[in-house]
Amino acid sequence: MTTPGRQRKSHRLRTKLVVAVLVLLATICATVGIVSHLAMNNYLTAALDRNLQEVASRAFGPNGPPPKLSPGSNDVPPLSFTEPNPLDTRGQRPGTLRALLIPGSLSSSSVVQEDGSTVALTASDLQKLHGTVPSGQTAEMTLSTGTYRLLSTPASSSAGGELVTGFPTSERDSILNSLAWTTVSVSLAGLLLIGFVGTIIVRRSLRPLDELSSVATTVATLPLDSGEAAIKVRIPAMASAPGTEIGDVGVAFNNMLDHLTRSFAARHAAEVKVRQFVADASHELRTPLTSIRGYTELVLLSEKLTPSGTSALRRVDSESRRMSALVEDLLLLARLDEGQREDPASVDLTDLLMETTQDSKVAAPDHSFSLQLPEEPVLVFAVESEVRQILINVLSNAAKHTAAGTHVSVSLAAHAGVAKLAIADNGQGIPEEFLENLFTRFSRADPARTSGNGDNSSGLGLAIVEALTHANQGTITAESTAGATRFTITLPLHMPTD
Repeated sequence: MTTPGRQRKSHRLRTKLVVAVLVLLATICATVGIVSHLAMNNYLTAALDRNLQEVASRAFGPNGPPPKLSPGSNDVPPLSFTEPNPLDTRGQRPGTLRALLIPGSLSSSSVVQEDGSTVALTASDLQKLHGTVPSGQTAEMTLSTGTYRLLSTPASSSAGGELVTGFPTSERDSILNSLAWTTVSVSLAGLLLIGFVGTIIVRRSLRPLDELSSVATTVATLPLDSGEAAIKVRIPAMASAPGTEIGDVGVAFNNMLDHLTRSFAARHAAEVKVRQFVADASHELRTPLTSIRGYTELVLLSEKLTPSGTSALRRVDSESRRMSALVEDLLLLARLDEGQREDPASVDLTDLLMETTQDSKVAAPDHSFSLQLPEEPVLVFAVESEVRQILINVLSNAAKHTAAGTHVSVSLAAHAGVAKLAIADNGQGIPEEFLENLFTRFSRADPARTSGNGDNSSGLGLAIVEALTHANQGTITAESTAGATRFTITLPLHMPTD
């Protein structure tokens, strides 16, 4: 019985064997093509040489009267009527070449044409033939009339000399060219087929990696920074079968995802407990803090105290008010975490900006404020109380953490379906290392950002701004350099329906 592990190993081995066989076949095809071309070249050349031998041997055959030469041919050395004419080309196939080379005398030649007539070689061709082809051997030479396979034999005539016989190589070259193109075409077709089959095999082999990459990409886009960060995607079974290299990676990846899921679940449970504790504690602290403030005010109004006692009670009243504000902020964050909000509606952001900016001018008379609004009202789709608190917190933050005389500019614009609100100041700026944690809960600014007026920030103001902005489907960013700090808030516009 074959086990699954053996089946997987067998499949992997078959894949490697198929690829190896395909590569071997490609090599064999190329080798066979080269060998076939060489063998065909040798065969056709040998056939030419045999024909040359036969034609050359018949050049001085039976006795007979010499033929009449074609007009324009070179004069043939005097021969007796009992000697055959070696330049007689009657009955020879077109392209046959004969040349009688006699040292110290005129050379004669003839080349058979398609119609059976003959023409003589040029003087340069004859000059090239002299001494180039060794007696009794074959050679190839390109003349003015084409490329020839030539054979030189001693002339058995009274005049002596060498008889050169030749056949054109055009037919052989045409066959070899056709064979070469056929070989190349078949080889290319084979390579394309091999490439296609190889691609299919490789893709099938690497498909598990694609699955792994897809899952990793999906996990990378999940919002895992907060909330119930559950990772539900896993590597499919086909890519996580143990026993193969890719399968082992898939198993390890799934184990890692399971571990992360358990870790995120534990973290989320801890966060829920902490938030619930904060919400419960804040709710429980509201009543005693209210009582402390009430009794403190009652004592201050109804009892005669020493100056030090009055100062102490006023300090208690101030701290109780600060604690009440902190408790309210914590309760607000807890309600946002739980999704307890009012229903969003159309809000006139222009009116809200004018109101909150005017309130900031009254609250911070030592700062200057400027407001730039568009001509048309800007309506956003949000919760009005939340947007109001966003504006109050950002404006108060700009006034609280900058020196007296700082100018705060507020501008509003609507574009591409969103309202863009910018609140900038020319204060001393926010340290670069603090910008990353600017919207983190309980984060406190560097001393260079404090006003020096004794106010202690809880570090929740901007955290509430970010939470409220995100709850209203908006964004908030902060940029700061020395002498320039800018908060940019975007909120979706209210699009009226017909």
